[in-house]
Amino acid sequence: MRPAILISAALFALPAAAEVPEVMTDIPAVQSLAAMVMGDIATPDVLLDPSASAHSYQMRPSEARAVQRADLVIWVGPELTPWLDRAIAGAQGTSLALLETDGTHLREFDAEGGEEAHDDAHGHAHEGTDPHAWLDPANAEVWLSAIAEELGSLDPENAAAYSANADTARGTIRAMDARIGERLAPVTGRPFIVYHEAYGYFAEHYGLTLNGAIAEGDAAQPGAAHLAEIRDLLEAGEVVCAFPEAQHDPKPVEVLVEGTNVRVGAPLDPTGSRLHDGPGLYVALMENLAETLVECLSGE
Repeated sequence: MRPAILISAALFALPAAAEVPEVMTDIPAVQSLAAMVMGDIATPDVLLDPSASAHSYQMRPSEARAVQRADLVIWVGPELTPWLDRAIAGAQGTSLALLETDGTHLREFDAEGGEEAHDDAHGHAHEGTDPHAWLDPANAEVWLSAIAEELGSLDPENAAAYSANADTARGTIRAMDARIGERLAPVTGRPFIVYHEAYGYFAEHYGLTLNGAIAEGDAAQPGAAHLAEIRDLLEAGEVVCAFPEAQHDPKPVEVLVEGTNVRVGAPLDPTGSRLHDGPGLYVALMENLAETLVECLSGE
């Protein structure tokens, strides 16, 4: 009996294995990056349904409780989802605001026009940081490292795996970036307009000629003066294509270009609302944006 007792005592003396952190993300693009880092260890949850608007979403009580229970909440930041700030403040775990990560390239909205001012939770326009920073793949690479570091601090047993997964994911994104750059190169000088100013990071990174946005804010209807300015651009031949956006009625774009030579492209989808969640979503989102732009701007 003595050997059995000793073995049993030794087993009970072993420290319990640390649990893998329960991770909540805000939007599908962030969930995809976190899923790349977590790999086979676990799957991060995503708060927003792909068809939901990040800017004006209203959480259900069950969703707020899920945020508060999470060990780690990874989100873009209050610039994108101000309604999430309060739930995170009451969470039992920690949070990672990606826009605040060292090394993130940030750009500002232009208060003079030409780029939108976002509406805050009360519907008032304001200027500030453009939160659509996931559309710059260099930011995605920075965020992969930040996510791996945060997960490793919460789950030291898997820290090496998180780091290795982030390295692999960075290689995947760099390869994607090279493909997209090559695909877009022939159309960089062809100007276009979009429905909603979400594409500044993407256009800046790839050297595209983005000449404006129809909507003046995320929840605001475009004013008559602004529409007149956009129409002048179209009539002056300073725009090749106009792009509607997924989740928005394409009719305003179609009406605005009527009677001009401007082509209407397929809807752009900056959040991947038509894609399945998971590690492959981010690359698919970026490549779909590039392909949609090229198809119209090149006349394919």
